[in-house]
Amino acid sequence: MSLYLGIDAGTQSIKAELIDVESGRIVESCAVNFGAELPQYGAPNGFCPHPDPTVRQADPLMWLDALDRVLEKLRDAGAPLDRVAGISGSGQQHGSVCLNAEFPRLLAALDPARPLAGQLAPALSRPLAPIWMDRSTHAECEELDARFGERLRLDTGSPAIERFTGPQLRKFAKEQPAAYAATASVHLVSSFLASVLAGKPSPIDYGDGAGMNLLNLKSLQWDAEIAEFTAPGLTGKLPAAAPSDTVAGGLSPYFEKYGFRAGTPVAVFSGDNPNSLVGTGATEPGVAVISLGTSDTFFAAMADFKTDPAGCGHVFGNPAGGFMSLICFANGSLAREQVKEECGADWNFFDRTACETTLPGNHGKLMLPYFEPENTPLVLTPGVKYNFNPNDATPAERIRAVLESQALSMRLHSRWQQANFKRIRVTGGASKSPAFRQILADVFEAPIESIRVANSAALGAALRAANAVGGIPFPELYRKFCAATETVAPIPANARIYAGRLPVFRQFEAASRR
Repeated sequence: MSLYLGIDAGTQSIKAELIDVESGRIVESCAVNFGAELPQYGAPNGFCPHPDPTVRQADPLMWLDALDRVLEKLRDAGAPLDRVAGISGSGQQHGSVCLNAEFPRLLAALDPARPLAGQLAPALSRPLAPIWMDRSTHAECEELDARFGERLRLDTGSPAIERFTGPQLRKFAKEQPAAYAATASVHLVSSFLASVLAGKPSPIDYGDGAGMNLLNLKSLQWDAEIAEFTAPGLTGKLPAAAPSDTVAGGLSPYFEKYGFRAGTPVAVFSGDNPNSLVGTGATEPGVAVISLGTSDTFFAAMADFKTDPAGCGHVFGNPAGGFMSLICFANGSLAREQVKEECGADWNFFDRTACETTLPGNHGKLMLPYFEPENTPLVLTPGVKYNFNPNDATPAERIRAVLESQALSMRLHSRWQQANFKRIRVTGGASKSPAFRQILADVFEAPIESIRVANSAALGAALRAANAVGGIPFPELYRKFCAATETVAPIPANARIYAGRLPVFRQFEAASRR
């Protein structure tokens, strides 16, 4: 039995999937929710509350405590961790962890009798880490765009983006120069946790590194000119950039207490979206993925490297080689949960009944659910907008309005990819909603496929470990773990309704930004 472990450190929880690649079986799954199980960090939604809605930060020590706890859960569940052949992982993209020169020494001297957080706390040169929800760097983005113009988008895959690591580090260096000077290395959430497991600093893989505005995707090296303008000496603070099948090192002896064998190969971690591309079996062009999590993302493997002229879409590294496109909509499940609460509905009503009692097109009712600052299109000031009076609408109509509007927004802003997807796979919590799957099929005029494991980022990490360490080809892994379990076909009459609604939605969105 060849076992591989995938770990996903997301926005609100850390999850683990242990797989047996011979049988195609999930051996064990477990999770630690930050808000519910680590309340001492005061982050009920995975980030520290802040009066400025554009500031979203989290405590890296919370991720370390959660890592200890999720491995403890695996051990206590009786998972045969001594038989794990390889480990890899996933981290929420764009979160940056700034560390001082003590980090390598502390990693090498981890004491299994003490928790990770207390031992590595002295290595933090910045106590809190900005995460992907942070939008507080608009001034820094304008500075980067003014200096590099179109080159930033054409070479790094994206224009300057508020949540990306480069602008975040520019702000850090400007506002806290002493703390920045004390920073010896800058890691992403992914490479930080890979470093902890490997007991030494890990490279940053191309998939996650592309979400920094610092990696030149033409050379796959850090762009020294952009990095040095971003922050002085930054090039020397960045770990090496490496392919996604790189082995970062052997598992630290610290983790023997959970039942692992020290020295078990640890493949470099990647971002949650590149891992989900693998976990849904979509690393070849022709299949798109919609991930319905805290944020909604639309992504796909790219046949050719190209960037979004509008600057909303991004290009990241594909862990299987080449590139992937991605569009992120910040108001995903958080917006759906807010509408559900406002309507006083339970999930059964939200996921099924609401759309059974309303008609496709919803009598023209649309909304822009910007409960949080939005990425696509860029909206820094939260504010929900309707083209109808919500007080006069039924709960079912309000629920259909948010689902249809989110689907139309995805379709509108994915057009730059110029690809006719043969099928679209859905993953994440809201992918369980039959009503939303049907709306997506009708809006995109494409079959929507569900897969067995909703935890695609953690599964993708485990599959990447099997590929990098065990040399198992991705197509073989996909046949065992990523086959479609259910397909929803588009209904032609509904598709015609939504095709007519798309230009109306585009005008509504454009008018709201004036």
